[in-house]
Parts: sequence; C-alpha cells; structure tokens
Amino acid sequence: MSFRVPPRRVGVGRGICFCLALKWSIEVVRETHESRVTSHVSVITVFGSARPEPGTDAYGTARRLGELLARAGFSVATGGYGGTMEAVSHGAREAGGRVIGVTAEAFRSAANAWVEEEIRVKTWQERLFKLVELGAGYVVLPGGTGTLVELAVVWEWLNKGFLRVKPFVILGDFWLPVVNAIPASELHSNPILRATSPEEAVKLLRHYIGETPEKVEPRTEERKSKSS
Repeated sequence: MSFRVPPRRVGVGRGICFCLALKWSIEVVRETHESRVTSHVSVITVFGSARPEPGTDAYGTARRLGELLARAGFSVATGGYGGTMEAVSHGAREAGGRVIGVTAEAFRSAANAWVEEEIRVKTWQERLFKLVELGAGYVVLPGGTGTLVELAVVWEWLNKGFLRVKPFVILGDFWLPVVNAIPASELHSNPILRATSPEEAVKLLRHYIGETPEKVEPRTEERKSKSS
C-alpha cells in the first residue's frame, strides 16, 4: 500500500542534495521524453549501496531479497558491483534466478561474480537509464548519494508520467526523511510503497505486477570466478 507519514525535520544538507537530484532528473527527462522507456515484464531493478560487506545486516537483507525475488519468478537487475548489488545477485543466483548486472566503463571495475548477464555501457547516466528501462518494478535499499539520485530519478519519472505506473518500493525506513521532505502539493501522485521486510517487498511487487510465482530449485553450481 502507498503511504504518507507525518512530516519530519530533515537535515538541510540532505534536503538540498535531494532537490538537486530532482532538478537533474527533470532535465534528463526533458531530453529523453521522446523515447519513452519500456520495461521487461519479469525484471525487478534493485538500487542500493556498494559498501555493505558479507556478514552485515544490510548484506543479509539484500541477499534475502534477491532470493525471494528469484523464488517468486522474477529476474533481478542491479548496478552489478559490490555491496547490496552483489548481495541481491548472490541471493537470486543461488535460488536459480536470472541475474542481470548493468555496469559502466566509467567505473573501471568488473561485475561481481554472481552476475549471469552483464550489460556494459559507457557512462553512469546510461547505466541508470538502462536499469530503469529493464525494470517492471523497483526496490530501493539504503545507500549514499548515487542511490539518492536513482530514487529521485525513478520517482520523478513516475510522478510526471514519463513511465507507466510501476511498483516502486523502499525497503526499511532509511529514506523516509527524504520522502517526507517533498510536500504532497508538489506531487502529481505518490507512487512510493514502503516495505518493512524483503518478504513484504516481494508481496507488494507480486500484487502490483500480477506475476505468478514459480517454483525454482536452488542452483548447486559453484560460484563462478571472475578476474577483477
């Protein structure tokens, strides 16, 4: 279900950063409006931080999300690198799911070892557009400024109607101060859904997309190796 929680004070720095991200996304939308992005029905794009390490709560939550998405019959797409991107890929791959990683030459890094299908683009902006294009729905995990811009761009595109209505889920309460910083009077719609757990996030996605769950057997193959 969609939500609107009571307003909270939010730091000036975070508010300014979010407003700048929204302004940038508006300019991007104007430039790309003529070629509206389409989606691949079974793919869920997950945005999140590159910093969490295996063994941390953030990594475990993202890995569980990837596993549940795969078991529900979804493919997953992430930015393809480490942290929660790796964790989501890890969980989905072990559960038998299709794992897409969208990487960029600008970062000069290899995709994580759980990525099955790598899409390589030149710039960070192209990477973001491809992740949005692939998604039939989106989940946003806690993260930094990169994740903040990803949240802002998807929200703006949905709010202005440049994307057809898709489920847009934030997992946990990390982004609530940012969401609450934008008054309802500035929104044509409020497409953001909130989930408190990976299980609830997948339930929301299935409800709004209408995807039929599939029974997927876990993979027994060993983790493939990639040179960094």
